[in-house]
Amino acid sequence: MTISVSVRQVVGPEDAARRNTQGLREGFVIEALFQPGEVNLTYSHLDRMVVGGIVPTSETLVIDRVAETGTERFLERREAAVVNIGGAGRVGVGGREYALGFQEALYVGMGEGELAFASDDPAEPALFYLLSAPAHRACPTVHITREMARKVHLGSAEESNARTINQYVHPDVCESCQLLVGLTMFEPGSVWNTMPAHVHDRRMEVYLYFGMEEATRIFHFMGEPGETRHVVLKNREAVLSPGWSIHSGAGTGRYAFIWAMAGDNMSFTDMDKVPMEALR
Repeated sequence: MTISVSVRQVVGPEDAARRNTQGLREGFVIEALFQPGEVNLTYSHLDRMVVGGIVPTSETLVIDRVAETGTERFLERREAAVVNIGGAGRVGVGGREYALGFQEALYVGMGEGELAFASDDPAEPALFYLLSAPAHRACPTVHITREMARKVHLGSAEESNARTINQYVHPDVCESCQLLVGLTMFEPGSVWNTMPAHVHDRRMEVYLYFGMEEATRIFHFMGEPGETRHVVLKNREAVLSPGWSIHSGAGTGRYAFIWAMAGDNMSFTDMDKVPMEALR
């Protein structure tokens, strides 16, 4: 079994402002995450976040050592969260096995050993989305169902942004070292996420857009508030967001997204809001 790892260096705001569309995609967009029978990881130098897609079919896929971390074992100095956006599957952690259904999550603490991923039905494989950040202490591994998630209702139909934020890895749900992970769902007819926009220079963030029809596209806005750019994303593509960048978007149809953050603090509400008149 081969683990494919792509490394993304840090892109600063001045560099981003000069890049064309392809340059922005090379710096921030993660494509082709979910491939049958493969483990695809992106190692970002933004707070050392690892973003992965794992699609087990007939064989179990294992993550134990990833050379890019410079440690003997992947979780030796890291924590991780796994969210399943596909068919039913199982995640093995240090000899224990957890069954993950659609939109269920697993938080895995530092030092838990290898991760093993399997699908219940290879014809309808699990799609495991992995987020991992460095950790300095071990926290208990927790299986998080949709019912356990802390739910925050925001927005309105009038503003086209009525949505429910399901906070999975969050201090009110389960203990973690620095990871925050959640899943945002929209009411019918609502298409805007996180607008008015904000930045949070204390933390980086990554979005995975999913639950979209083949022809649906997301226009994801990024950049410094006064120097914005956009990239167009399709189903199951992710985008990295540095602390200096806004991260907002609108879809041409129904979608959901998983957000994950790592950085100095774990306060979900610690954000610097950007007035609409400041956007350019």
